[in-house]
Amino acid sequence: MVVGVPENSGIGPATLTSAVEGGQAGRRQSPARTGAATVRTADGVAGAAQLACVLEVSAEKPGNITPSHDFNDTSYEDMLRSAIAVGPELARAGERGVGETVLAVVQASRRAAPANTNLGIALLLAPLAGAALSGGPLRARLGATLRALDLADARAAYAAIRLAGAGGLDERVEHDVRSEPTVGLGEAMAQAAGRDSIASEYVTDYALTFETAVPAFVTALADGLAVREAIVELHLRLLDAAPDTLIARKRGADAAARVSAGARDVLAAGGVRTAAGRRALGSFDASLRASGNALNPGTTADLLTATLFVALLEGML
Repeated sequence: MVVGVPENSGIGPATLTSAVEGGQAGRRQSPARTGAATVRTADGVAGAAQLACVLEVSAEKPGNITPSHDFNDTSYEDMLRSAIAVGPELARAGERGVGETVLAVVQASRRAAPANTNLGIALLLAPLAGAALSGGPLRARLGATLRALDLADARAAYAAIRLAGAGGLDERVEHDVRSEPTVGLGEAMAQAAGRDSIASEYVTDYALTFETAVPAFVTALADGLAVREAIVELHLRLLDAAPDTLIARKRGADAAARVSAGARDVLAAGGVRTAAGRRALGSFDASLRASGNALNPGTTADLLTATLFVALLEGML
């Protein structure tokens, strides 16, 4: 299966404002709130998804769309419109299959913005939203949701990928999304897992999200980083942990490995925590934006959004 996505990309204003103000502006600190109530209502899931998308795109992550960097075909405002559009569709994740939810999110996003803004986010957040609305421990319910994926889910997800116009549709793969699927979505993802981080999450019950990204984010907040600074640091740590598969698809595995090495160097210099690290971060960002944003780590941004969504669902943020 091809999961080729450029950068991803009705919540109460008080919630949104408080979270954003906890970020870079004014460096107001926002420590992890591990004792907060767990979100499990449809409205809560919708709001958590919208806020996760807004926070992700509002952080000045290297190589991605941010408040100060648009792409030629997609603006920061497009990403905000798409962030709002995902909420109502994810609120209904408990009423329909994962594939249907993915398709509904992409359809809503295409009505809100002219380009593919959040196919990767739709693929990652749809199972999480369904699991959250089914009750019980989130990751356990997620595993059950992923194991139940079937041919109907694949059919709807393939339609979503075609609608999004995602990159990589000309690759030779086991399951061509331009055709009707012959296997369930879980099996298709399993066969793509070696070359796509989103597919890999489907077959590991989101191991990268739950075992690497969420703990790193909680640690950054506990260390006193502002929310958007913690997001930038998490972006670097995810790049260090897993080469971006969108970059690998567009520019090759060697290019993706070089980007991961660059993120590692920025972290070694101190990242967002030191003046030297911030200078290194600026240089790294510029290198990713050369040649028309060819090295934008879009899959990493999608994984980061899923991490924020989990943190909000579990009351950690």
